[in-house]
Amino acid sequence: MSAGLPIPFVSQSDAVSVQGWVKALNAAMPGERVVAFSELGEAERAQCRLAIVANPDPAQLKLMPQLEWVHSVWAGVERLVADLGESGLQLTRLVDPRLAATMAEAVLAWTLYLHRDMPMYAQRQRFRVWQADEYVLPENRVVGILGLGTLGEAAAAALLPARFKVCGWSRSRREVAGVQSFSGEDGLKQMLGMSDILVCLLPLTAQTQGLLNAERLAMLPPQAQLINFARGAIVDDQALCAALDERHLRHAVLDVFTNEPLPADSWHWTHPDVTVLPHISAPTNRETASAIVAGNVRRYRESGEIPANVDMRRGY
Repeated sequence: MSAGLPIPFVSQSDAVSVQGWVKALNAAMPGERVVAFSELGEAERAQCRLAIVANPDPAQLKLMPQLEWVHSVWAGVERLVADLGESGLQLTRLVDPRLAATMAEAVLAWTLYLHRDMPMYAQRQRFRVWQADEYVLPENRVVGILGLGTLGEAAAAALLPARFKVCGWSRSRREVAGVQSFSGEDGLKQMLGMSDILVCLLPLTAQTQGLLNAERLAMLPPQAQLINFARGAIVDDQALCAALDERHLRHAVLDVFTNEPLPADSWHWTHPDVTVLPHISAPTNRETASAIVAGNVRRYRESGEIPANVDMRRGY
């Protein structure tokens, strides 16, 4: 298929971010012309069949009546699925090995942060307490990974050389070298019951929303710790607060929240057993993401086939 029309980049991000993406995308596909949606005329909008998006305004997508598919530059697409589910548009999400490597790095870093009791020693420093606790070997620490997809497999591959025991759960059973794998409701109970540090990497879907509720958090061993690098809505916020207050959970590292940016009056900011991160565990790299988008667009031009569609029913 011929290029012809410009490709709109549709996003609710600030102008600087939008122009950064437009520049990176144009550099990756010199045979195309990517422009910010605001720069398209009405006649051009009426003919567009492809849009590249990052948290787009659904109303702007509706202004392109011939649109067939949208390519997200983000890996998480739950909001797009909710917005586009009834539209008939086909959706491609970003699958970037660099993003998986960045996430694996973050999982290892913050697992070590909890494993070596850094939050506790930081608190003791504030109160001028000179006290050392007994060291736990990583071989005696079980890290459970919720979600054994691309990100979960990369995280496991980073944790295993650090000598942690690793187990994982996914919707359907997956075999990952060195990882004790579980699936289904019974498997979830088993995995939670053995996880000293639980890492959440699940996509947000109708099935995973509120998955870590009070009942399931109670399945974790006493003094277990949580890392959520997935989506805030997967964890029942009030149940988490109660589990921390009751000291069933020792600490939580939270990079994602139901409302972002995290409101200034949120309890997370001041809770002594919570580490707040501003959604930085695995930021998208514009250059590598643009190269992947360019490859998908090129194949679409050549064959007319839309690559790697998101299953709108499953949500990913």
